[in-house]
Amino acid sequence: MVIPYIAVSGITIVVYMLIFYLIAQIVKDNSIVDIAWGPGFIFLTLILAVITWPPQGVTLIILIMITLWGSRLSVHIYLRNKGKAEDFRYAAWRKEWGKKAAWIAFYKVFMLQGLVMLIVAIPVILAFSAGAPDTGKPETGVLKTGTLEITGMIVFLSGLLVETIADFQLTKFKSSPSNKGKIITTGLWKYSRHPNYFGETVLWWGIFITSAGVPFGLTGIISPIIITLLLRFGSGVPMLEKKYLHRPDFIEYASKTPVFVPFLGKKGLPER
Repeated sequence: MVIPYIAVSGITIVVYMLIFYLIAQIVKDNSIVDIAWGPGFIFLTLILAVITWPPQGVTLIILIMITLWGSRLSVHIYLRNKGKAEDFRYAAWRKEWGKKAAWIAFYKVFMLQGLVMLIVAIPVILAFSAGAPDTGKPETGVLKTGTLEITGMIVFLSGLLVETIADFQLTKFKSSPSNKGKIITTGLWKYSRHPNYFGETVLWWGIFITSAGVPFGLTGIISPIIITLLLRFGSGVPMLEKKYLHRPDFIEYASKTPVFVPFLGKKGLPER
């Protein structure tokens, strides 16, 4: 059954996020929740892998996918934030919440992100629940790979490649003193204002497709939908672009560059 695995996953995520919440209060930096995001999925997937050991077929693929994605993302965010003050988004919230910042951060930052993590992890949970030893039917093909799983792997790797290249290009651009204060408009950033976010959504669609063939697998579509909506319309694109809305160079860049999907989609900024 799926429900016990959802329960185990929920408990695992609560404990994991609680640990990072306590660390954040000690160091006075709630933005470490971003660093916790990738490893959180790895930790959860490893717990599920241990419960259903050994991972095979779809579960093995999912384990590799999550490990690759989570490791790269956490290292990237750690290096990006190393030695810097709290991210501007979390610093603004801390100022807004005042004396209640610690308590509000507990449920509005860490527990809320934990809930999102649980929802996004549904394809992972479904895959491992289908691969549990108590199914007693490893020969049924549930865990075997086929066209669906191969398609998912291709989509995942494509998204991971786009995200990795985009982040590398941005890091290299910012490392040059001559680019200080400028906006990157080259490489993948010439075709999308947020190619790294686009790559992130694509890879999660790949994870969903990979696990779609297991029992109830299609319900896992909520995962990439949530990621897509959050990055495109929630805490991703809108919050990041808010800093640049009044900069002439960004307005010009936005007028000729799609906001999200490379080559396609709406150009320019929303009317204010």
